[in-house]
Amino acid sequence: MRKETVSLVLAYVFIFYATLNADTVYLKNGRSIEGIIKNEDNEIIELGVYGGSVKFSKSEIEKIEKGSPEDENILRKNWEKQKIENQNKILRQQLEEERKPKKVEFSQDTQNIILNVTLNKKVEASLVLDTGASHVMLRKNIAEKLGIDLDRVKPDTIVQLADGRRVNAKRIILESIKVENVEADNVEASILLDDVGGSGVNDGLLGMSFLKRFNFKVDYKDKKLILEKL
Repeated sequence: MRKETVSLVLAYVFIFYATLNADTVYLKNGRSIEGIIKNEDNEIIELGVYGGSVKFSKSEIEKIEKGSPEDENILRKNWEKQKIENQNKILRQQLEEERKPKKVEFSQDTQNIILNVTLNKKVEASLVLDTGASHVMLRKNIAEKLGIDLDRVKPDTIVQLADGRRVNAKRIILESIKVENVEADNVEASILLDDVGGSGVNDGLLGMSFLKRFNFKVDYKDKKLILEKL
């Protein structure tokens, strides 16, 4: 292994294991690294370290000090502890990123805010933002694209549109609704069974069963819907 490559690989490991006890490899360049020797032959030593292993040519090594089985157990426990801490850190970072307000673009006609969404990760639809709708509402043809057999969905229900009309519908749970880079899972929706004609619903309405997952605000100037995950 080239010495400059070894230096890059070990830069973090030297810092992290400075106070741990296990097998210690002392290099001729003055550095040392602690780990657990996994394999050794006449030319190469493979040292297990946190996250993987590194190999050294014996020509690079000044000496090796081997730790006790107790030292090895302590080191393995520290590795496991560090692994859990790193996983928790990544989860916290992911949650923080998810909770940052996201801005998604919308289009607008004379009356409505229109958003392009992806349903169940496969069907594209154009939904009208409607804070007065208790659920996401979808036209029957969208349900067909989603492969939903409405004959097997019970019971029927009645929903009221913004213009006051009451129409027959069936309730379902959508696996997901995604608006650009913002997604919500297991969202309640109603499939409109009646022909609602040109009632300004496009492919449907993006109602509160989706919106209640977020703090949301409409920026009419920049045509952005700002969503902050709760």
